[in-house]
Amino acid sequence: MAAYTLNINNRNYEIDSDPAMPLLWAIRDFAGLTGTKFSCGIAQCGACTVHIDGNPVNSCTMPVSAAANKKITTIEGLSANNDHPVQKAWIEEQVPQCGYCHSGQIMAAVALLKRTPNPSDSDIDRAMQGQLCRCGTYPRIRKAIKTAARLMKA
Repeated sequence: MAAYTLNINNRNYEIDSDPAMPLLWAIRDFAGLTGTKFSCGIAQCGACTVHIDGNPVNSCTMPVSAAANKKITTIEGLSANNDHPVQKAWIEEQVPQCGYCHSGQIMAAVALLKRTPNPSDSDIDRAMQGQLCRCGTYPRIRKAIKTAARLMKA
C-alpha cells in the first residue's frame, strides 16, 4: 500500500492503495464518481476513457501510481450542468441508445476536438477507433462530433 494524491476534476483525493490498482477503481470507489464505466478491463473498448493532463487514456489499465499528481478529468468534470458543447451535441443528435459507452465516447471526442477543431471523417475515425459502441451508434457519434465542432466555433 502507498499514499497518493489524485487531482480529479480539480479536487484532490488522498488515497491509500496498491500502486498497481487501476485508476478506474480509484475514480469510482475512492472519489465516488461513477460516470466512468468498467467494461472490458483490458483497454480495448474505451468505456473507461478519462483525460490525464488533457490526453485520453483508458483508466482500466492505468495504474493509480502513474496518475498521481496529474490532472485527471472524468465525464463529471467536463461541465457542471452537462452543457459542454460535446455533451450538448450528443443530446441534440440523440446519440445514446443504451448509453453505457458514451462517457468514454464523449471524453475521446472532447480530446479530438481540442487537437483538431474541424475534424474530417478520417480524423474522427482515427480518434474514435478505440471506442466501441455495442449498439452501433457510430453514424450518430460522427454527426454529434461535427455538431460539437460547429458549437465550439460559435
